[in-house]
Amino acid sequence: MSTNWGSSNGFELRNKKQSSGCTTPTLAFSETTVVANHSLVFVNSSAGDALKDNPTEWNNPRNARNPFNWQSSKKWRVTILASFMTFVIQINGTMLTSAAEQINESFRVSDENFPHSYWPVLSWNLGGAAAPMVGLPLMENFGVRKSYMVIHAALIIFIVPQAAASNFATLIITRIITGACSGVLSNITSGIVSDIWRAGRAKSFSTSLYIWSLLAGLSMGPVFGSVTVNYTTWRWIFIAQIIFYTALLPVVFFLLPEVRPEVIIAHYDLATNQETAHVKHTATNSDNSHKTIQDILGETLIRPTRMLCTEGVVLSFGLWSAFCIGIAFMFTQSIMQVYSELYEWSFFETGIVQSAIVIGELIGLMASLLQDRLYFRSAKHNIETPGKPVPEARLYLSIPASFFGLMGGLFFFAWTSYSSIPWIVPSIALSFVGFGMFCSTAALTTYVVDAYAKYAASAIAGIAFLENFMAAFLPLATQSMYRTLGFQWASSLLGFVALALSFIPLVLQKFGSRIRAKSPFMSQAGYDN
Repeated sequence: MSTNWGSSNGFELRNKKQSSGCTTPTLAFSETTVVANHSLVFVNSSAGDALKDNPTEWNNPRNARNPFNWQSSKKWRVTILASFMTFVIQINGTMLTSAAEQINESFRVSDENFPHSYWPVLSWNLGGAAAPMVGLPLMENFGVRKSYMVIHAALIIFIVPQAAASNFATLIITRIITGACSGVLSNITSGIVSDIWRAGRAKSFSTSLYIWSLLAGLSMGPVFGSVTVNYTTWRWIFIAQIIFYTALLPVVFFLLPEVRPEVIIAHYDLATNQETAHVKHTATNSDNSHKTIQDILGETLIRPTRMLCTEGVVLSFGLWSAFCIGIAFMFTQSIMQVYSELYEWSFFETGIVQSAIVIGELIGLMASLLQDRLYFRSAKHNIETPGKPVPEARLYLSIPASFFGLMGGLFFFAWTSYSSIPWIVPSIALSFVGFGMFCSTAALTTYVVDAYAKYAASAIAGIAFLENFMAAFLPLATQSMYRTLGFQWASSLLGFVALALSFIPLVLQKFGSRIRAKSPFMSQAGYDN
């Protein structure tokens, strides 16, 4: 999990002086993609400002260097590879939660009064919170392929001291660094998808696949961790990651091509050589080349903060998504607590049962095909912008998924948490929650992209702040909450919160067009095609 406060090159309105002396906002042609580990922004990719006045050769359908023109088989190969890498990298965040008992014994740490064993996960979240803010703009300038390889190698290097850690402080500090690497690597996947797929059904499903890889990776971490510590020791969690990530390094090297248009054009002359020259010329005169560190920080920090404070949709979606992500991390603590006490299960067994959440998320991924169909069909009934899908149509599936999946699953889990009830029953409830988490997260993310368009990066960055706050700190209260309230009422409390948040998509279905009209950001944003 990581927070990304926005990119330095995102869509924005730039003021252009007119003869009348007033300023008129004009849409910048360049764009970027900015996300958190579990959140993402997909914006229309282009060759950027450098090609705005000379796009003919680059946009030629026969130009094989343009990622939009790649064969579908190549696009899907890259999409699946990037999503798979996101999945396995996310596992790094939660895999060690199954080894809490062994880690506590090794470093003489106690969870009796406070869940100290959660500090390595918290530090991983904090590292991933800040790194994408700096890492993603750099990757856009230097290219995805080379940057990905370097950061992937850095991730492997800093896992080594975790496997050999002789004290708890070493583990926590190095986890900050690996969290930073994981945050950047997971986030850039959305940029890869955005740079190779035009708007349409394929891009919608690729978006869903990416979101699933984020959530499923977090949920599967305890599963793989429990298998590892059951047969070895907690250090093998990190040794296994070192071996697996190292084995994947050549796979990424040979199968991941460069996808950033500016970088592709800079390295290869096209037929007329005009584009390369044009890139070099405009690079010295573009607005981006004159940006200072202060300008970049202003774009990546100020606008997301403003939108979080002034945009009701951003704030409400932030709370909704943060709750879903917070639940995902709380489950790494509460499931072990519930199943170990009710059924006297070991850490191995309580880790395995968390795969039920992933089953629910997988069902949600398959259901996203139906959601996409409903979304594109809404274009026939769009009076506001004829021929284009209605942004609120992105929320159709999230309404039943939030009420019956997220909220219903939490209440289901709460009141089946009795030793007299077979373990499979509350496990089914976990699948309901996983389904609701995926559908809710996917819906709010894609809605923000559609409704905020060129401001989507900043909107998602504001949402991501709340997500990471919940992911880092909410699980710290899990142990005391379940002890004080009891298993039934602790989960019921979460269910009541889910009930309140489930009304958010209903409100937008009813008043969405009015809200968009009154929002200074959405009213100027336009729509993604």
